[in-house]
Amino acid sequence: MAELIERVRRDLEPSAVPSGGHASQRAAVVGDEPRPGSSAGSVAFEGVEKVYSSLAGPVHALRGISLDVPAGAIYGIIGRSGAGKSSLLRTINRLEKPTGGRVLVDGQDISVLDEDALVALRRRIGMIFQHFNLLSAKTVWGNVALPLIVAGVPRRQIEERVAEVLSLVGLEGKERAYPSRLSGGQKQRVGIARALVHRPEILLCDEATSALDPETTLSILGLLKDINRSLKLTIILITHEMSVIREICDHVLVLEQGEIAEAGPVWRIFGNPQHPATQAQLRPLNRDIPEDIAKHLRSSPRDEHSETILELAYTGEHGLEPDLSRIASATGASVRLLQSSLDRIQGRVHGRLLIAARRVAGETMLPAQFAGLAHQARILGYVDHDV
Repeated sequence: MAELIERVRRDLEPSAVPSGGHASQRAAVVGDEPRPGSSAGSVAFEGVEKVYSSLAGPVHALRGISLDVPAGAIYGIIGRSGAGKSSLLRTINRLEKPTGGRVLVDGQDISVLDEDALVALRRRIGMIFQHFNLLSAKTVWGNVALPLIVAGVPRRQIEERVAEVLSLVGLEGKERAYPSRLSGGQKQRVGIARALVHRPEILLCDEATSALDPETTLSILGLLKDINRSLKLTIILITHEMSVIREICDHVLVLEQGEIAEAGPVWRIFGNPQHPATQAQLRPLNRDIPEDIAKHLRSSPRDEHSETILELAYTGEHGLEPDLSRIASATGASVRLLQSSLDRIQGRVHGRLLIAARRVAGETMLPAQFAGLAHQARILGYVDHDV
């Protein structure tokens, strides 16, 4: 161990980075073997259980998790604190060993791997963390190069690979900077570069944006999307923010007390959440009725001039989108748009429109009146026409 530490200490600072290099040299870097077939980067959970021991008795962190993560996807895992997100994520690189069930990476049961095979697996799986986990005494170059140095990769190939990933994450010119001189976003980019240095098939993100401000969060999520598209790797991330899921993910798994609450394409889960846990997670993204309207809302019209406050909901199904001219025609009167909370995810519109209209038919007539115009229509109440 002392010899390894001394070697790392001696080698952790960059020399002049060469301008080129033969393709055969680059291919020799650990993790740069040609990728296998289309399943490279796929993950499958088969009845995964995880039980921890405690003084109060067994704690069931995961219960019967069965799920397929397709290769090349950006898959989000969300849930309340203690729902089992981290436990599930850490079974993928066997930092946590399931109590029951199996985890398969590229179709291989990772529970049977010996120590050497497990090391090889972990080089195919990069990981980034909430609090960056950088070595404060080492430069950006040293932090990113460390996995390759420990793996015994030749110096010239390390320099080529580190230069490549620092360029990929937008940190050219920061090689000699120390973490204390970097912003939070730059630190996370170093963490991403370090996770990519072995050219992994899978990238695990453990609350990777929770310590960042909103603007920096968007830039990091944009970087991860670019990495997913350009490198074709699978990204699996855990978060407690539905806004992160909406911004980046193709699919989402909602965990509740170690069990699957629901899972599916992001547009479907956002557009029509079925489980109370999912509905609770989405509630902060939903907008209430505007206060100036809500305080005047009545359960019945005052007179024939009253306006109906109507909510039109869209779930993303069947490609249905709001057509304002047809909506106005369906009411047979003038329409005011009070509020829109519509969003577009994966090419599908979901959310709601809040409108005020004159002479809207009663609740029992709404399904026919707005058929083909919204997935759901309901009357929220009535206001006087001058509100």
